[in-house]
Amino acid sequence: MLYRKTHGFHWNVPGPMFNTLHLILMTQYTELWTALDEIAEGIRPLGLTAPHGGSTLACLSSIPEAERNAPALDIVRELVADPEAVARTARSMFSLADAADDQPSSDLLTQRLQVHDPPWLLRSLLEN
Repeated sequence: MLYRKTHGFHWNVPGPMFNTLHLILMTQYTELWTALDEIAEGIRPLGLTAPHGGSTLACLSSIPEAERNAPALDIVRELVADPEAVARTARSMFSLADAADDQPSSDLLTQRLQVHDPPWLLRSLLEN
């Protein structure tokens, strides 16, 4: 969901912050796409099917769908809050990975936390 929102916002940034946000979000959605592939490829060795499809992913997500035509600062606020939700979810998964002695999953969680916690670049756009 974070990838979908980031990419959608990238296409639709309104107003004078367009170029700045467009470039920042392109960097972020590119990183998220790579991460999605790594996460899916980490799920398969566990004997599971990587989730796919919009409705399936929406049901699994702790991140709400994006509002259409959001003002630029609302986009920034959402994309500050959403990675924080991803970080909370990642932290909650460590106990499961540890209980299963699944070091690769723990490593992947740590990598995601380094990216999502905190979303400092976007947060800096909200400072006065």
